[in-house]
Amino acid sequence: MSDPKKEFDWFDRPGSRKILWWILWIICGLTVVAEPLVHRHPHGDLDWGFSFYAILGFFGCTLMILAAKGLGLWLKRGEDYYGDNGEDKIIPEDIDGNLR
Repeated sequence: MSDPKKEFDWFDRPGSRKILWWILWIICGLTVVAEPLVHRHPHGDLDWGFSFYAILGFFGCTLMILAAKGLGLWLKRGEDYYGDNGEDKIIPEDIDGNLR
């Protein structure tokens, strides 16, 4: 029997992944090259110049990932959270309201 077709087959191919990585690196390189050409309006002393927004975005994403990991640990439930506690068992006679 053949395997069922995956929904995202194209992304699983190694050649496709390589193309996507190249596209990502090219876009990142173009933004670094274009940064000195963009006139920015600093709003305070924190905006110190070249690559400030890239570094700010990197640390912002890092903090969001760490916060999500912490929330995942805090909100995690045990494997038996939805376990069998005896309440889910229905006796067929109870369905119609006819008890023994």
